Amino acid sequence: MKVVIYPNFRKQYAPEVTRAVCQALHQMGLEIGVDQIHRNALGDISYIDFGDLCEMAEQAEFAIAIGGDGTILKCARKLMRSDVKLLGINTGRLGFMAALESDELDQLPRLLTGEYRVSQRMMLRAALWREGKEIGVYTALNDVYASRYGGRMSDFSVYADDSLIGRYRADGVVFSTPTGSTAYSLSAGGPIIEPDLSCIEMTLICPHSLFARPVLFSADRRITLVPEHYKTATLSLSADGNESVEMQPEDRVVLTRSSHTVSLVEMTDSHFFDSLNGKMMHALKE
Repeated sequence: MKVVIYPNFRKQYAPEVTRAVCQALHQMGLEIGVDQIHRNALGDISYIDFGDLCEMAEQAEFAIAIGGDGTILKCARKLMRSDVKLLGINTGRLGFMAALESDELDQLPRLLTGEYRVSQRMMLRAALWREGKEIGVYTALNDVYASRYGGRMSDFSVYADDSLIGRYRADGVVFSTPTGSTAYSLSAGGPIIEPDLSCIEMTLICPHSLFARPVLFSADRRITLVPEHYKTATLSLSADGNESVEMQPEDRVVLTRSSHTVSLVEMTDSHFFDSLNGKMMHALKE
């Protein structure tokens, strides 16, 4: 059995945790693959195979992302075309998507015994259209959001299929998956959604309205975002916090369920609401 490792060495403790994970996997008799960009950092470990991460993932059973939630998101997008199962190990701050903390590496043998769950997570596809042509496609596990550009409040409309949902004035709008409902959307006042559900959540960012509320759409809907300011660009588009693309006044963003999914490994006996209570509610307990 082969495992690929995706570490984020910019995170505190990630280098030593990565080495500990490699040692544990080697003692379990597993093959270990790491992207060649990490050869300088890990080249002294003789049993690691270095190469192209995506190519190695095609032959791997598991991918292990070591870092924070951002590291897991980047790994998911990088490997979304493979069938690999993704396990996150947290060395960041919150690590809400991680299955294990850095002090729980003794749980790794459960990968061999099958004592884990796999949660299939939907992704979003956002297509940016300009002058009748699709000029960019972005895939997100958490969310796609359009936020104000240049400090001006934005005017825009949202359609579900061909039906107008509303015309809004706000700092922007977040479209999230259930997985992303505990991220930016939550900060903007959106609801928490169990990650195994399939839907698209829309949450406005600082709407200039007394009545604007989040909306949940069927995952099979086609959602279209249309800027209403026809002279200057007032929105920039981002997927999972990565791309930031300035939208032109006549651009359109079409959001649909992506054909790709992420198989997220859950290792411990805790479930979604246990993690929610333990990690998201800690400020209320202090």
